[in-house]
Amino acid sequence: MSTLKEQLRKDLTAAMKARDELVKGTLRMTLTAIGNAEVAGEAHRELSDDEVLGVIRKEAKKRAESAEAFSAAGREELATQEKAEGEVLARYLPQQLGDDELAALAQQAVADVEAETGEKPGPRQMGQVMKKAQAAAQGRADGKRLSAAVKSLLT
Repeated sequence: MSTLKEQLRKDLTAAMKARDELVKGTLRMTLTAIGNAEVAGEAHRELSDDEVLGVIRKEAKKRAESAEAFSAAGREELATQEKAEGEVLARYLPQQLGDDELAALAQQAVADVEAETGEKPGPRQMGQVMKKAQAAAQGRADGKRLSAAVKSLLT
């Protein structure tokens, strides 16, 4: 069993003992999503820590999108709930890159593609640059932010 999954279970137990409904509900939904990912496909398998992180990232993204949709619809109480759940999940995710670090990472990805192809990449090489940038970011940056940083360098 992955150590991150074990940590989630320990934290769920602690939340149950502390009667913290927000954390309890959020961790239960996340552990369910992890369980669903384990049984998806041909055979049941244990997820690695990286795969568990991916599931947590996906759940956090769902919470952010839901909070945005609820805010747009004028349902602030539900938006607040979703944001709080997102903050609980954020505890388990790696620290996000700052704007300066993100810009440096994008510049390095552009330089790497330029070294490979022998010419300065343009908007048509966005996919090649994004592939390098995402590999370097390793999940520490939102795809939209990363894409915007790369796009600003390619135009």
